[in-house]
Amino acid sequence: MARPIRVLVVDDSALVRNILSQGLNLDPGIEVVGTASDPYQARDKIVQLQPDVLTLDVEMPRMDGVAFLRKLMPQFPIPVVMVSSLTQRGKQITIDALDAGAVDFVAKPTSNVASGLSAMIGELQVKVKIASTANVSHWKGKRVEARTQTLAGSKALAESTDKVIAIGASTGGTEAIRKVITQFPATTPGVIIVQHMPGGFTKMFSDRLNTLCAMEVKEAQDGDRVRNGLILVAQGGIQMKIVRSGGFYHVKCGGTDKVSGHCPSVDVMMHSVAEHVGANAVAGMLTGMGGDGADGMLAMKNAGARCIAQDEATSVVFGMPRVAYDKGGAERLVPLDNIAHTLLNLLAEK
Repeated sequence: MARPIRVLVVDDSALVRNILSQGLNLDPGIEVVGTASDPYQARDKIVQLQPDVLTLDVEMPRMDGVAFLRKLMPQFPIPVVMVSSLTQRGKQITIDALDAGAVDFVAKPTSNVASGLSAMIGELQVKVKIASTANVSHWKGKRVEARTQTLAGSKALAESTDKVIAIGASTGGTEAIRKVITQFPATTPGVIIVQHMPGGFTKMFSDRLNTLCAMEVKEAQDGDRVRNGLILVAQGGIQMKIVRSGGFYHVKCGGTDKVSGHCPSVDVMMHSVAEHVGANAVAGMLTGMGGDGADGMLAMKNAGARCIAQDEATSVVFGMPRVAYDKGGAERLVPLDNIAHTLLNLLAEK
């Protein structure tokens, strides 16, 4: 039998440390090997206990979770699941933490704490298990990157406006998406993105990307037109499809039922691209757990679209890209640094 996943819980509240430790230990596949009340204690215990996964409160005294991650990840790359508050500040720090190397996050319950806590512990158990499989080795010795250079002079950019780029991602996707779309020039055809993320975080994620990209980035609203120079990110908790009306594409945002286990779902988005955009689309499947999007990507390919997926070496979790490739939707696996260039070249070939 495999040994349990060793977890270090870091939180400044003794009560929260106790609740998280007891909750995680209820799962026989997880063992909390220690707790720490601040990042300084945590650093010593990481060296001493060598845990497989860290859970980390985003807001702590002496040093917040993001500042700690920026110091930790280049020295001791370890999968980290953030425990986030749903305040605006908590959401902002969570987005910063994903940028700084955290694999995923769970949100603390705000109302009906008793039932909310049980759901949160369940989610944390699942995300700790996913995190334990994550590849964070690329953070070793990493310096904070300067802004990515956009790709100039791509042949794709002079093409007509009826092209669409569709991107799906989950665990590890916030960093992967940033790497890809910051390389797109301002005149790139319209981009639609589904990143698995709860409501309230996608707006902040989009706003952050908007400050980094040559293209405009916004959280999708029902009826938004898909056009050159604009990237639309699906809202957390709401499905997003693309439809054609006249000579233009629009997004339809609505429905909260999960499809392929997710809302928003990459499958929902990509099936709609297959139906309404067909051969005028290209797609990329980025890092993520599970298989959401694989069927939709295959439908896109069958409709004449060109599709690629991120390779294993650069994926934090090689789940969604692997399934998309194995099912035949993705024609090849591409390292993260080459995905933007490859997508633009595929557009140019059309």
